[in-house]
Amino acid sequence: MVSFARIAAATSSAILRLTTFVFLRWVPGHHFPPIIFTSLAVYLVSLRTLLYQNLKTTAKNATKVPRAPRSMERPSEARQAQPPRPLKTLLTGLPCPQSPIATRLTTLVNIVLTLLTLDFLLRGVVLHSGKDLTFTRVGYVSPTTANLLVREPDPAQVPLVVFYQEILEDDPSKWVEEGIIYSLDDSTDYTTSVTIQGLKPSSSYRYSLSNKQTGTFVTAPLPGTESANRLAFVTSSCMKANFPYNPLSHSLRIPGIETMTETLGKLPDLLRPAFMMFLGDFIYIDVPRRFGSSVSHYRSEYRRVYSSPSWSKSDAIGLPWIHTLDDHEIANDWSKGNTTPPYPAAADPYIHYHVSVNPPIPPMAFAKPENTTYFSFIHGPASIFMLDTRTYRSEPAQANSTMLGSAQLQSLLAYLARPEPAEVRWKIVASSVPFTKNWHVGTTDTWGGFLHERRTVFEAMWRAERELGVRVVLLSGDRHEFGATRFPDPTLHYTGEDLLPFTAGEGLHEFCAGPLNMFYLPIRTYRQTDTEDVAVKYVPDGNTKYGLVDISIQDEEIDTVSATPVTVPSSVLTYSLYVDDQVVWQYKLSVPLPEYDSLMEASSAKHPRLPPGRVLVDNRKEGWHATIQTLVGRFEEAARQFGHKALDEFYELLDKTERAERLY
Repeated sequence: MVSFARIAAATSSAILRLTTFVFLRWVPGHHFPPIIFTSLAVYLVSLRTLLYQNLKTTAKNATKVPRAPRSMERPSEARQAQPPRPLKTLLTGLPCPQSPIATRLTTLVNIVLTLLTLDFLLRGVVLHSGKDLTFTRVGYVSPTTANLLVREPDPAQVPLVVFYQEILEDDPSKWVEEGIIYSLDDSTDYTTSVTIQGLKPSSSYRYSLSNKQTGTFVTAPLPGTESANRLAFVTSSCMKANFPYNPLSHSLRIPGIETMTETLGKLPDLLRPAFMMFLGDFIYIDVPRRFGSSVSHYRSEYRRVYSSPSWSKSDAIGLPWIHTLDDHEIANDWSKGNTTPPYPAAADPYIHYHVSVNPPIPPMAFAKPENTTYFSFIHGPASIFMLDTRTYRSEPAQANSTMLGSAQLQSLLAYLARPEPAEVRWKIVASSVPFTKNWHVGTTDTWGGFLHERRTVFEAMWRAERELGVRVVLLSGDRHEFGATRFPDPTLHYTGEDLLPFTAGEGLHEFCAGPLNMFYLPIRTYRQTDTEDVAVKYVPDGNTKYGLVDISIQDEEIDTVSATPVTVPSSVLTYSLYVDDQVVWQYKLSVPLPEYDSLMEASSAKHPRLPPGRVLVDNRKEGWHATIQTLVGRFEEAARQFGHKALDEFYELLDKTERAERLY
């Protein structure tokens, strides 16, 4: 009979190895390290028991009389005399008395795997506090201004003098002094923001600080000029240093940043992004392990990200970054408002490191500026509203649930109803969580848990498209997968073919991209279940995903009732999805220019302002394996729903029991 110690050793070894692989290379969940450490403890105790039993058996056999011929041995004795199997020992973790080297090696494997787990957990935290971090970066850039974030903890470098000059100028005497930073202290984690003013539109500048920090930026185009017809920017979300884990890599390295900036740096000048719109989860305070919830803990996480060698290696910090907030910058699936801990602690570094150099707040914010963390700006042909979907939200899936809060919702509705300048043809709304309810894991954490408010927002968006001559595009993150979805206007009449899943067509369009450097789900969780959210494309695989948005003037063919297409100059938005360094999917939307409306009306165009979207490139076709993964995803969803239902029934039973006891 197999002993309990052998079962415990084999089982704990298998769990340890499988869990370590999943944790270091697949999903760095916070629940895995306790399993790994416990498994090692069980394994070592079981191993010691087995080795002790083997020693007793050997000593007992040594005192016996000489052995009988092998043909006369009992079965148990014959089994003890089996030849060594080192490969089995290495694979299972079970000790082999006949092969002590294999036993030592398999034990060493389990110990090393546990040490790698410990290294991933602690190396960055222990070795890199970032307290001495000195850096500058570019935030929001307008036609005449540029926001700079500065961090300098060394008091010997203060006061700091800020200089700038146009890159066309190479004369040291033509540096312009913007201002002097007289003091930096711990109240802002030694950071401050600087706004360089009086700049020329569409011009390249360099800046320099007296502490030897330097950088460059390009100002936005002046509204109404020819260059204001074009805009390119990049968007993504979610990044965690040194994942997938590499023991030889720097603990703060973020390979996705390096890949993205290297790839985008090879693009033609017209496609070089003007800024990065990062849609949340810049830090992961609770992944793989939360070490605290104080202001100092949150600040240290921001410092560690900005201490990453990937910024300087790829020059990514020279690209202007603008930010929204999501849950892992606070706590997983956060929905408890902005006064409940740990939100106040989490907001401190977010305000100092990101909000301070973000775009301006909307003209109609309906809230005090110091309480506003949503932003709005115009860059060339696009008007952009960046939502804060965490600070003001309430519990999801309730009758009065709100994602945005009253002030932000009113500000967004006012923005959507506002006519834009003539050169602006796009209203882009950025959300840290996806609008679509097509994701069937964690749905309530997205807009799928706030469908009443979503409907209010969508109706304002459809109205803007019908009445203002602009097109509304939604950008989001959070999911560690890519999903493109369209939301057809219910006031228009569609055929069944118009609403089929994974088809291009009409409607509001959402592009949800991520992660920039994190895990992705191995099962398929995105699918269309009704005709409200029409799936266009789903790309789940890839640890590094980002989207490039390019807007330019192009000639587009518009369908007419007579089936004769009309060529009309249009503002065209092209969305290119990158996985690692390759474009795997590309999609096009267009808005005919207003000055050609009469031509289109004379040609009886079907939809004068909003032609259907079109797929330009698709290098990620789904095969039979995707069907299997989708079935696995549905099974997991059903199991989760069953578990929640069983838990609800259990709590209801407890509640009934408690009420019954109170009757006596």
